[in-house]
Amino acid sequence: MAVILGLVIGLGSMLGGFMAMGGKPSVIWQPFEFVIIFGLAIGIFMVANPIKMAKKTAGAIMDGALNREPKRKDLLELLGVLFALMRDLKAKPRNEVEAHVDNPQESELFKKFPTILKDQLLLNFICDYVRLILIGNARGFEIESLMDQEIATIRKEKQKPAASLSEIADALPAIGIVAAVLGIVKAMGAIDQSPEILGGLIAAALVGTFIGILSSYAFFSPMSTKIKTVREKQMKPFLITKQALLAYINGAMPQIALEHGRKTIEADYRPTIDEVEAEALGGSSANDDAAKRTGVDAAKRRVTDKAA
Repeated sequence: MAVILGLVIGLGSMLGGFMAMGGKPSVIWQPFEFVIIFGLAIGIFMVANPIKMAKKTAGAIMDGALNREPKRKDLLELLGVLFALMRDLKAKPRNEVEAHVDNPQESELFKKFPTILKDQLLLNFICDYVRLILIGNARGFEIESLMDQEIATIRKEKQKPAASLSEIADALPAIGIVAAVLGIVKAMGAIDQSPEILGGLIAAALVGTFIGILSSYAFFSPMSTKIKTVREKQMKPFLITKQALLAYINGAMPQIALEHGRKTIEADYRPTIDEVEAEALGGSSANDDAAKRTGVDAAKRRVTDKAA
């Protein structure tokens, strides 16, 4: 919504100012200049990137335009599934936990968390490392190193569309000049025409420079920045999962390990301990209630002690 509002304000101000000066918006409509500029931009994009990157970039633009970043309820759901898995790792036989991570789509545990099931990348990340915990041979620092490497790979892949758009944004002003030069060449071919005709041809040529600069700095460059921001926020669930599982591997109780994950969430989105207790821990059995309260109360006491 903010992206659309920003474009409406920016383009509205530009066209409104142009019309207030006595300009006619119809003069800006030069379809063949658009064909030259955006045709060249698409061609450059295809030369510089694999074919599949076009689909990924379209998806990234939608992510940026719709601000598809994890919301508070999504993070609560993630904390919920992590707690459920760590609780089962602590209390249930290995084969029962393996059934969840080997086939999460059919798992009753995962079915309680539909947002996690829809995110295949995050789902695989969670299941892979729970499976490593079940094997039991890997040490904490080895799993941490592996997690860091995979997170870096995922981040790099998610940021590729932003880098591709940034390259196009950098090229568009020059592409606009190319379109303008072609327009001037056409105008010079009509040098024997009347000043009115020649002036119209030159004005049409200059529209190419205008469109190249406008599209670069008013759309492609800001959209690249927006995608970077949204995609970086999409990495947060992986960091939460990493911190929670590592804390569990290092001997923390599930409730305390969950607090390690919660603390990685930035303040604007971080659920309170009470919210985690009510939502993420709400599906536990009655036998777990005392343990949950003990863990949460201990976390509260640590926070109070730090504040003091």
